[in-house]
Amino acid sequence: MHHVYIEDIADYDGQEVTIKGWLYNKRSSGKVQFHIIRDGTGIIQGVIAPNAIGQELYQKCDRLPQESSVILSGRVRADERAPGGYELDVTQYEIIHEADEYPITPKEHGTAFLMDHRHLWLRSSKQQAIIRVRSEVVKACRDFYDERGFVLVDAPIFTPAACEGTSTLFETEYFDTKAYLTQSGQLYMEAGAMAFGKVYCFGPTFRAEKSKTRRHLTEFWMIEPEVAYLDLEGDMRLAEEMIVYIVQRVLERRHKELKTMERDTAPLEKVVPPFPRIRYDEAVAQLVKDGLDVKWGDDFGGDEETVLSQQFDKPLIVHRFPKAIKAFYMKTDPEDGRLALGMDVLAPEGYGEIVGGGQREDDLKVLGDKIEQHHLPVEAFQWYLDLRRYGTVPHSGFGLGVERTVAWICGIPHIRETVPFPRLMHRLYP
Repeated sequence: MHHVYIEDIADYDGQEVTIKGWLYNKRSSGKVQFHIIRDGTGIIQGVIAPNAIGQELYQKCDRLPQESSVILSGRVRADERAPGGYELDVTQYEIIHEADEYPITPKEHGTAFLMDHRHLWLRSSKQQAIIRVRSEVVKACRDFYDERGFVLVDAPIFTPAACEGTSTLFETEYFDTKAYLTQSGQLYMEAGAMAFGKVYCFGPTFRAEKSKTRRHLTEFWMIEPEVAYLDLEGDMRLAEEMIVYIVQRVLERRHKELKTMERDTAPLEKVVPPFPRIRYDEAVAQLVKDGLDVKWGDDFGGDEETVLSQQFDKPLIVHRFPKAIKAFYMKTDPEDGRLALGMDVLAPEGYGEIVGGGQREDDLKVLGDKIEQHHLPVEAFQWYLDLRRYGTVPHSGFGLGVERTVAWICGIPHIRETVPFPRLMHRLYP
């Protein structure tokens, strides 16, 4: 019989097929067993009668533990009441492997237990839905830039110096010297933009932040575009267009997964341009009005981002932060020397920052002075300063955190479920 994947089962109504997968759940009703089979692409209910497969095998099937590997053959039949909308009237049932007793049961388990068994937890319907949405977000990111003529330029993982401040670097031995795991591909994308005009990188980044919040991982994935001759206004527009594209794509192609997660899609349907934009000054005034203890010059943390983002039903762009709280490479606002031409995009529903970026400093002397003021090793940045010696231009870019974006789109409270195997301050296993 023809092997088919469950996601394609609608094309085989009334036909004889073979399904290869795992026993997800089972129940019996009188003289018939109902086995829910998953194959990674979906689930289908197999209807098993003793006269179809023989009494001995029927009894063995009745004792079969969850997650045993099985191959079923039979006729596909549409049934609205069945999980997935189709049933398989089983004529052949082959047990490939009888599993041990499965540790994850339908009862409530604590998150620590589930994280310890993450390699198995990934088989559950909600976790699969989240990872499928993640997969779609990644594909949408790539398609967005590829369709606009951007060149994918891969940034190195090993770097000689810091990009986002030295306190959160993972240091590693690199033969007879020291190297650091990348915090961002941005500096390399600036080199790429001067070569190709518009580029992006997509890959893992690492921050040794001693943080246990629901928004932080030590290893996370970022997509980072960089564009020559782009100013802050253009940068905000690019981020807005990208976020709209991603959300629309997930709504269009992952409706089933959002339903599995019981995600209310009404808020996502409101993610259309234009996004509200407010200056840092206005944001501080609003937070003070809301009773938060914030003064001009403070950076925003999770609480502040949540309060701000809950006031809008679309992503909010906050721009022109104090330059003292922004990275050395941010360009100073020519209209106000206290400010940097930076911007953050805060996701609605209290999810906070998903994008950080802005216009880069393109003046050689100013950038050199900033590197010294930040006590960074000047020799490690000579190549970066070269970009201002040989054809410097205004340019901008940003980084979008995949996990935070997925958490918001899926409506889940903690970032750790948005990546297959999360790395947290106290989690390096499995």
